[in-house]
Amino acid sequence: MVSRVKRLLIGRPRKSTELEQEKLSKLKALAVLSSDALSSVAYGTEQILLVLVTVGFTAVWYSLPIALAVLALLAILILSYRQTIFSYPQGGGAYIVAKDNLGVSTGLLAGGSLLVDYILTVAVSASAGTDAITSAYPSLHDHAVAIAVTVIIILTIINLRGVTESASFIAIPVYLFVLSIVVLIVTGVIKYATGGAHADVPEIGTAVSNVSLFLLLKAFSSGCSALTGVEAVSNAIPNFKAPAEKNAAKTLMMMGLILGFMFTGITLLAYWFGISPNAKETVVSQIAESTFGRGFLYYAIQAVTAAILFLAANTAYSAFPLLSFMLAKDKYMPHAFMVRGDRLGFSNGIIFLGVASAVLVAAFHGETTNLIPLYAVGVFIPFTLSQLGMMIRWYKLKPAGWRTKFIVNTIGMLTTLTITMIFIITKFSNVWVAFIFLPIVMLIFFRIHKHYMNTADQLRIQLDAEKPVIKGSTIVVPVSGVTRAVLHSLSYAKSLTDNVVALYVGFDEEEIRKMEQKWEEWNPGVRLIVLRSRYRSIIRPLVKFIDTVEWKTASTDHITILIPQFITKHWWQAVLHNQTSVFIRTYLMNHKDIVVATVPYHLNK
Repeated sequence: MVSRVKRLLIGRPRKSTELEQEKLSKLKALAVLSSDALSSVAYGTEQILLVLVTVGFTAVWYSLPIALAVLALLAILILSYRQTIFSYPQGGGAYIVAKDNLGVSTGLLAGGSLLVDYILTVAVSASAGTDAITSAYPSLHDHAVAIAVTVIIILTIINLRGVTESASFIAIPVYLFVLSIVVLIVTGVIKYATGGAHADVPEIGTAVSNVSLFLLLKAFSSGCSALTGVEAVSNAIPNFKAPAEKNAAKTLMMMGLILGFMFTGITLLAYWFGISPNAKETVVSQIAESTFGRGFLYYAIQAVTAAILFLAANTAYSAFPLLSFMLAKDKYMPHAFMVRGDRLGFSNGIIFLGVASAVLVAAFHGETTNLIPLYAVGVFIPFTLSQLGMMIRWYKLKPAGWRTKFIVNTIGMLTTLTITMIFIITKFSNVWVAFIFLPIVMLIFFRIHKHYMNTADQLRIQLDAEKPVIKGSTIVVPVSGVTRAVLHSLSYAKSLTDNVVALYVGFDEEEIRKMEQKWEEWNPGVRLIVLRSRYRSIIRPLVKFIDTVEWKTASTDHITILIPQFITKHWWQAVLHNQTSVFIRTYLMNHKDIVVATVPYHLNK
């Protein structure tokens, strides 16, 4: 039944030879890897205005120069990451660049920041998409958490179906969003140019007495949340069709141009139409209403905006599993993240991302606005480390034209470092948790790596000196009565060795007497040893007996505990029986120098 449901949800398994078919074209990659960056148009301008209106509506004209500064930073990042793509075509982005040029610890800081950021991306995107829906339908506001978690579950299932299938599904709403925003911007500009906008807005350059540099820097850092997701293309280069690095670079440039146009347009319309942030309605919703009224086009824009905000999470679903794979390959994350699932995706990374983000949404009751600063810091730390790593790379290797590349990365590093410091200073109350959480994440990385190194040391053998040791065999079969399961286990045990004993643990004299009598009557050719348990425990007498057998025979025999277990035909029938054999096996697995095995006997009805 479970298998049938799995096939229905994620489809048939794919052969390893079909991996090349999972590579993305530029158009599909743009939809999958740019959805996070493009979706930030829906809240980037709003984040700037939220800061500015705290000193009065007159200050909203500052959103224009701030947006210009954000665009300049976007151009720097696009150029910088384009260089990273050609230098590290294997992918991995900031993690690989920082590890290669700045050391393992710095690389883990970048990688850990990105992993946390991707989890936040899914949580924030799901919550932001829910906000767009509740802006149009306020009656759904009380169900925000359920809506967001449901969307996360759907996205997780879609991505488990494979990269190309998820890309085909996501491409349509992403391009519909781009088209709708372009239509909104063009129509809005025409309406403004023809005198259709009548908002009373402050003129550019209007003096605002209580605007400080601190406030402007805070607004600028808030607007930089529109740049999250820019690095995703450099992380996911292996997902592109050949030539992967060239296609990735072109995709990155297309994303930058589209994002720059839409962010500029929305910011201008917000200023021209005199839009002010509203807790009950998003800025894009207000612009659409001012442009089209509450008609079909308004609801269409709200629908595709909600869709793109939800689908922004898909950037994380593409990048998180690949980054997890690289960290796992370097032994800093569990090896389970290296395993490709039935549909050739890194399914464990996809599932982990979905579960972690759903928990985050539920923990914050869908109100993840306060996570946006932390979300942005998680991006700008890797931004900065990546640029610094590339600077060191150019200086060390000095390839042709390295000075120009060095200057680009230097400007990028100084800019993103400044943004990071602005975030930390202006929004410390929101981002202080990063200074606790990131060291914990790095500590976990190092502990995992240490475990893998220790495991490898203990499992490694000297090929020229260490050979298998030939010993005899002693098999102990715990029994609870005379049954077919016991008969089946004893038959198997005696096929391996004649040195077999059955062990029975009794709780009272009457049941012990009956067991001994029945065993003698059956006479299976195996000696029965009876232990009395005064405290109704099976484990304690069993372990004590095993210790005694070990003490006597460990030097000459391999000791095997062979546990009989009957398997019910239906899963619900197992609940009707105690699971003594499971408890014994689980406990004994931690016992040294013995082999624990189970002999199943399958019931047919």
